[in-house]
Amino acid sequence: MEIRLLTPSVATNYWALRLEALKNHPEAFLTSYEEAVTRENAVEQTARNFTAEGNYTFGAFDKDELIGVVTLLQEERMKIRHRANIFAMYVTPRSRGLGAGKALMTAAIQKAKDVGGIEQINLNVTANNHRAKQLYIQLGFQEFGLEKNALKIDGVYYDDAYMVLHLNR
Repeated sequence: MEIRLLTPSVATNYWALRLEALKNHPEAFLTSYEEAVTRENAVEQTARNFTAEGNYTFGAFDKDELIGVVTLLQEERMKIRHRANIFAMYVTPRSRGLGAGKALMTAAIQKAKDVGGIEQINLNVTANNHRAKQLYIQLGFQEFGLEKNALKIDGVYYDDAYMVLHLNR
């Protein structure tokens, strides 16, 4: 397995994996599959995101197959530029348990340290996603809040846990 910073050349592969994630785990993402498939120029927008300042998307590859992704996005506004956020973390079901998630998160954390000026990384995770929460805790994240009924999908509510990793401690 290899972890790489994604470039526009893999935007199509990324978008296919993103749609898989949204379809298979709607409770884990703010964007719905239905919203995503109707987005105009989605692959082109994804390719632009890969080159945007402060936006770092990593991919886990098994040979040439993209099997997992995570995005680190630094805040832009002056007062919160010391923060970055983790978004769109996903590993294909058949590749889970092989260390791809940990490798992706480790790469994102290292990038935050390398960028300079980032002091903390925030993320939110579906509160009952115990495997993901355990991974984040193992990497040093601490839970600091819980939002009840954060998402509502087909009449079912899901809680979100908010977590933070302080890089300077």
